[in-house]
Amino acid sequence: MTLSLVVLALVTLQRLGELLLARRNTHRLLARGAREVGAAHYGVIVALHAAWLAGLWILVVAGRRDIAWPWLAGYLALQAARAWVIATLGERWTTRVIILPGAPLVRKGPYRFLSHPNYLVVAAEIAVLPLAFGLTAYAVVFFVLNAAVLAIRLRAESRALAPGADRIAHGS
Repeated sequence: MTLSLVVLALVTLQRLGELLLARRNTHRLLARGAREVGAAHYGVIVALHAAWLAGLWILVVAGRRDIAWPWLAGYLALQAARAWVIATLGERWTTRVIILPGAPLVRKGPYRFLSHPNYLVVAAEIAVLPLAFGLTAYAVVFFVLNAAVLAIRLRAESRALAPGADRIAHGS
């Protein structure tokens, strides 16, 4: 098995694990009286990310692509940032926009510096991992598609965070 396939296998396992964690956290938040906002776009996000990963598998297996080490190092750095976001949010981390009435916004960890650090990490990952396999056009296409979906998500989340709106337990 080549390093490229090992990297893709690890990314796939990570994403599946994150979906399980997000699902558990979502169920716990909903059980505490939270509600989901912007559910209509969630399926599009999932489909986009699944297509991104499936396409990588197809292109990497078919092309027997080598790894560009600087881009892989960048991707690994993004994983540290992702772990920081998830650890900071704890049980409030989810892949959906979940409103938990009365819960304050998180203002520690990466949230001291950015309002939506997870979205920044995900946007970078969508570009950087394909670049690690030398797939520049693929990186650009999925970066743009993700930006379009992310704009919809950010509007929904911003409305939920507006003054007077319920507070959010979010995955941003």
